[in-house]
Amino acid sequence: MKKLSVILFLFLSISCFGQANLLQSGPMVGYSEMREVLLWVQTKSSAKVKFGYWEKGSSNKKSFTEEFTTQKSDAFTARLIADLVEPGKKYEYELYINNQKVSRSYPLEFQTQAIWAFRTEPPNFKFVAGSCFYVNDQPYDRPGTPYGSNYQIFTKMYEQKPDFMLWLGDNTYMREADWSTKTGIHYRYTHSRSLPEIQPLLGSSHHYAIWDDHDYGSNDADKSFAHKNLTFETFKLFWGNQNYGLANENQKGITGTFTWGDVQFFLLDDRYFRTANRNFASNRAILGEEQVEWLINALASSQASFKIIAVGGQFISASKEKENFINFPEERQKIIDAIQKNRIPGVVFMTGDRHFTELSKLETPKTPPIYDITVSPLTSGTHSPDKETNPLRVPNTLVVEHNFALIEVTGKRKERVMTIKIINKDGKELWKQDIKEVDLQFPKN
Repeated sequence: MKKLSVILFLFLSISCFGQANLLQSGPMVGYSEMREVLLWVQTKSSAKVKFGYWEKGSSNKKSFTEEFTTQKSDAFTARLIADLVEPGKKYEYELYINNQKVSRSYPLEFQTQAIWAFRTEPPNFKFVAGSCFYVNDQPYDRPGTPYGSNYQIFTKMYEQKPDFMLWLGDNTYMREADWSTKTGIHYRYTHSRSLPEIQPLLGSSHHYAIWDDHDYGSNDADKSFAHKNLTFETFKLFWGNQNYGLANENQKGITGTFTWGDVQFFLLDDRYFRTANRNFASNRAILGEEQVEWLINALASSQASFKIIAVGGQFISASKEKENFINFPEERQKIIDAIQKNRIPGVVFMTGDRHFTELSKLETPKTPPIYDITVSPLTSGTHSPDKETNPLRVPNTLVVEHNFALIEVTGKRKERVMTIKIINKDGKELWKQDIKEVDLQFPKN
């Protein structure tokens, strides 16, 4: 009998270890709502996957997602919904592959959003943000010094215990061998997502994302990019946003929105509808007419204390460099005019792309300021804008090293404060800035 028990134990141990070997990346936590949360995972080959979850501290009351069989056509990814949840709760969860539990060496947790309106003060929360995530891959990289480094930055982000992360584009870097085929695009997304250092952050904080050129297509890719539908479908496979293409129900592109507490986020697509940078014979646009109209309407109807607009390229910066919005002045001004004419308070842009970090601030005599928090890079090469002129830069906010933003929203209703901290790869705070809700209000008539 004892011998049989030992054999059974060994069999189960080998079986569980075998299922763990099928895990490619994740699990990752996607969007959070009051009644459901998205959970994501990727396997190495076709396998049955599901999640068990329970309210923190109540593991005897376990619920399960539906079971799903991953397929090669979808890069062996699965997006499963935890829908037996209640608002304002914290949950623990576990992954099963082929009906065997797969343990992780770090906590797996998610949360649902709270019902607070008309009941309590808005909840305080914090999130991290960054852009330009490059993972070296020697056979496909350019010769010379590796472009990616300091992956430990994700450990420092994880240690902040953020409620969620906002990925600001260039969340992977497709190479020449990647962007023209589904095989290559799936490979590159998989390679970046599998980095060991990001797994704890993926598994315990919620994740939302936009894209920029390098996870959309080739460098500086625009609406003419031939394979944009392949990257669009891949983006949806690998990220956990709740909605896409809101500018038009029949339109593709990653445009979306979500709310966390009393703050609304607007996720913009700066690639799918973009005029080529060197095309001056057509109406020039980055977002395109329909997306701009959606944004203006969405901002006008929002009751959020802060309205954070996430887009790949710098919006406020006055530097006419690279792919900044200032190089598309008509569209940029249309958005600014709409914010001011409609008296929309609390607008803050969050951008990436530039391989340096800075805070820009646009002020006019009769309107509140509009900020742009540019956060870049996470692990890719850095760039120093020594020869660039951005008179709208807030003094002492330029950072030219690997960094991320930690943003906390705190305070009573109508007195909310957004505290921005820029933190480097070693966890050192480089600068701190408060943006007060009351300072972003239009004066009363």
